[in-house]
Order: sequence, then structure tokens, then C-alpha cells
Amino acid sequence: MRKLFQIALMCCAAVFCTSSFAASDHGSAEEAKALVQKVIAYMKANGREKTIAEINDMQSTRFRDRDLYVTINDMTMRNLAHGANAKMQGKELIDLKDADGKPFMRERLALLKTKNNGWQDYKFVNPVTKQIEPKSMYFEKYEDLVINCGIYK
Repeated sequence: MRKLFQIALMCCAAVFCTSSFAASDHGSAEEAKALVQKVIAYMKANGREKTIAEINDMQSTRFRDRDLYVTINDMTMRNLAHGANAKMQGKELIDLKDADGKPFMRERLALLKTKNNGWQDYKFVNPVTKQIEPKSMYFEKYEDLVINCGIYK
């Protein structure tokens, strides 16, 4: 009986450790929001150009953590900085749609007309898994820019 209890305890520990490891591979909502606020603080201290260049530098990890990365858009949804995909940098994204056809950039722009920050759900390619996954994007308006960081669910 004691041996059976020890085996059950080891199995529970293995499951707990595996799920903890898997969870640590993904950024949390709190971490995404903190990363956006870190970008805003960096921008206040160092200016827009340096901040945008830092995010666009694919070798830099200052604003990248696991599957968390930052993007910056102007108020027309033109991408100024993209921390995970250099091909998105400088692109007009207003008509971008997710895998379900949802015009999520237009939706974000509409949300910004009623509030300066919030969360938005859509589907997007996870740069770590390379799979289309449900995503929640935290966005915050700073001056005439939109700073974004999302989590994959």
C-alpha cells in the first residue's frame, strides 16, 4: 500500500512539473501588459526612434520573452515596429484579417476610439509554434501610437 502511495505521489509530481514547465513556455496576461508599459517607459526615456529600432532589431531581447513580443502601430494601423517578424515592419495593416476573416486591426482602431487600452481576441500565428492559435492582444495608446503585446492561449 505504501509503495502504491509513493508511485501515485511521483506521478502527481511528474504531472505538476510537466504542466509547470509548459506554462512557463507562454507569457501571461500580466507579463504582456508589463512589457507594453516597459516599452512606454523606455520610449519616454529614450525617444521613439531608439525604441522602434530596438524592437525592430531581431537580435535584441529587450522587448521579447518566450512567445511575448511587442508591436507598435500608428493611428492608421501602419506597423512601425514588430518584434517577431521583420516582414511586418513598415506595412499598412489596416486590412489585415485573422484566420477566421476577422478584420482585427480595424476592430482595434475602433476600440481605441472609446478607450486608451484594453484586450482584444483574434487568431494569429504563434512565432514559437508556427501554428495559428487564439490570441489576446493587450493594447495601449501612447501619444499617437499604439503599443501592443499579446498572449497565446
